[in-house]
Amino acid sequence: QVRLVESGGGSVQAGESLRLSCAASGRTDSSVYMGWFRQAPGKEREFVGTMHRSGAVTDYIDSVKGRFTVSRDNAKNTVYLQMNSLKPEDTAVYYCAASDYNSAKIFSQGTYNYWGQGTQVTVSS
Repeated sequence: QVRLVESGGGSVQAGESLRLSCAASGRTDSSVYMGWFRQAPGKEREFVGTMHRSGAVTDYIDSVKGRFTVSRDNAKNTVYLQMNSLKPEDTAVYYCAASDYNSAKIFSQGTYNYWGQGTQVTVSS
């Protein structure tokens, strides 16, 4: 199994930046995709961004394009989410996710079989 632990969340003002980290342990060599989802209060969990282990595939939802960047350090078994120009609507619990499946549906929760417990990001105006 793969265990994922997120860190780096906190409270910031609009326009500021945060970098989330997700450290993976266990059979990390099987994680084809690692990425991020988020869930705001009263909302469904949504895809944020992800990256293939090779670095060849990266995707983001439109609302974060140009502001958020997913990166991976395979040597450290860690995936990052750099969040710049944060907006109040980015407020959510952010979840790290990993997938053993080389699926084209990288935006789907069903693709990911390992999940972290989440880290809170709060952005005030």
